Amino acid sequence: MACGLKFYLKLIHMAKYSKKAGRKVELAMRERNEGTLRSGRNGRKVTSRAQAIAIGLSEARAEGDKVPEKKAPAKKRAAKKKSAVKKRSPLKRAAKKSAKKKSIAKKGRPAKKKSNTGRGRPAKK
Repeated sequence: MACGLKFYLKLIHMAKYSKKAGRKVELAMRERNEGTLRSGRNGRKVTSRAQAIAIGLSEARAEGDKVPEKKAPAKKRAAKKKSAVKKRSPLKRAAKKSAKKKSIAKKGRPAKKKSNTGRGRPAKK
């Protein structure tokens, strides 16, 4: 009875990766340690252990060895947090207005209102 249970447990816990895939990762790690492993796209020398494993697994995947599928990248949050707008006290607001008026009087010309035109994007109508 106990032997049947052991066999059943072995069947349940099957390997996720084939032996050939393990050898590919092992080869990639060896190349990394020797300093000969290079990344595919830009040809830079690979120093990261995790990157070497990923290269070995992708090579195994390309040959059709038993390797789990790549995990999907994490989705970014769509909702953005609104920044809290500080409310100024009426005294500070009045002080700012009077300071603006003084600076305009010193220059001797009225202040121009800022417009959105001329910033590369057409103004909204």
